[in-house]
Formats: sequence, C-alpha cells, structure tokens
Amino acid sequence: MKQTLIIGATPNPTRYAFKAASMLKAKGHEIINVGIKSGIVAGVEIEKPGNVHADIHTITLYIGPEHQPEYFEYILQTNPKRVIFNPGTENDELELLLRENGIEALNACTLVLLATGQY
Repeated sequence: MKQTLIIGATPNPTRYAFKAASMLKAKGHEIINVGIKSGIVAGVEIEKPGNVHADIHTITLYIGPEHQPEYFEYILQTNPKRVIFNPGTENDELELLLRENGIEALNACTLVLLATGQY
C-alpha cells in the first residue's frame, strides 16, 4: 500500500479531497491529511502544513496553482516518489521543480486511478 499525503484536505464531504481520502482509506492506503481547515477526514485528523513526514510514496494535490508556491519547499523536503496533480492543480513550475529533484509528476485524477486499479 502507498502512504499518501493529501494537500488540501477538507472535512467538507462534497469536495474531491474528502472523497479521495475516503477512497484511499477504503482501499487500504495509509493517509496523512494536510490542510488549512480543521477536522477529521476518513478517521485521520487534518494537520497544518509543516510537519515533514518520512516514507511518503505519493502526494496528491487538491490546492490550486496560486496556493502551491508556499508548499514547494515542504513537498521537496517530504521527498515523495510522485506527486499527483489532480484536475485544476496543474502547475508547470512545480512540475519542473519536482522532475529536477527526481520526483515523478503525474497529471491525473486520484479518484480515477483508484477506481481503475492504476493507483
């Protein structure tokens, strides 16, 4: 299973980040929720950005490009194997930075990857 850090986690059940957290947990993946909102999603508390976690396989983004620069250093310090840019989060600058640091950048939808067994 792939330990996944969700950036943009929210307790709002209508948001895709919430749905992804729930589906990841249902499929047996360990998740870490990171966001600016407080709450619990899929049984895991949302933490504020800053605590760098080890052994993260995937970071999945649910924040728009305009909010991503403040996370660049955090993402690089976390050093995941890949970062998934969900629809609407695509960012050429971050993608280049990731590739320069040996991190796979993937423009995809976490929900679709999970639903189709490609995660």
